Amino acid sequence: MKASERIICALDLDEPAKAWQMVESLAGRISFYKVGMLLYLAGGGEMVRRLTGQGHRVFLDLKFYDVPDTVAAAVRQAATMGVNFLTVHGNKEILQRAGEAAVGTGLKVLGVTVLTSLDQADIRELGFPCSVEELVLRRAQWALEAGCAGVVASPREASLLRQRLGPELLLVTPGIRPAGSDLGTHKRAATPRQALQAGADYLVIGQPITRAADPRAAAKKIIQEIEAFS
Repeated sequence: MKASERIICALDLDEPAKAWQMVESLAGRISFYKVGMLLYLAGGGEMVRRLTGQGHRVFLDLKFYDVPDTVAAAVRQAATMGVNFLTVHGNKEILQRAGEAAVGTGLKVLGVTVLTSLDQADIRELGFPCSVEELVLRRAQWALEAGCAGVVASPREASLLRQRLGPELLLVTPGIRPAGSDLGTHKRAATPRQALQAGADYLVIGQPITRAADPRAAAKKIIQEIEAFS
């Protein structure tokens, strides 16, 4: 896989026009984009179709969480849009139904483990009597056993997941920040190099590119860092 293909640029923008302008500015650099709740609510459905129609890959990050029948139907609907990755959250049954709904479509379902904005104090507050690492591993095991293609997990747990679950798990890591960057709301972040060394397959990178004075130059610098590691 080329270095540039490992980057999923997070289009966390509030207007499709701004998002498309960003895509055009990154032409030839980035070809994989994440569409999350903010952009989707602002007209992201059309944005997704436009991206896929132009040959770009799309990670639809809506974190589906509902009764199994509804999640399965939503996964099938997402598959018709031509997206490549899709996030689902929930127990084994929800994950299993989601994985089954994606069979034969080319869509890869990713189980959500623990958001990168949460740390040990946060998960205790949520009522989980375990460490962040234990919760991430448990949810990743559920996803793998349920037939999902992989998980979304912070780069801090990537090495653990690789060691315990092996190379077949597709590992997508948000919370990626080049050295010296503002961490924003991420509490469990890492640099691109650290994430790749830990075993990440794809790096979700948003603000370091989209809020840079020169997004194209910022993307090039990150690609060069990945190339140096490779």
